[in-house]
Amino acid sequence: MRWNLRLRAAEMGIWKSADMRRLLAEAGLEISAGKMSGLWAGTPTTIRLDDLEVICAVLDCNPAELLICEPEKVRATRRNRVG
Repeated sequence: MRWNLRLRAAEMGIWKSADMRRLLAEAGLEISAGKMSGLWAGTPTTIRLDDLEVICAVLDCNPAELLICEPEKVRATRRNRVG
């Protein structure tokens, strides 16, 4: 999976994590600066479905636009385990 938060935010004119954090807070999701930095800079290992729902509402998208499947990575991982 590839986390696509920054690209989707940029498509909505949101260029800074602080701006995204503010918009999330206005929508009812308070995120610490550290957690926001992690969501903004990389792929989270976990994300609460409630949080994902608010992020999608703020960015006017669905989860499939934020979580991009990369089946080629899965196939490569399987080949490496078998071979």
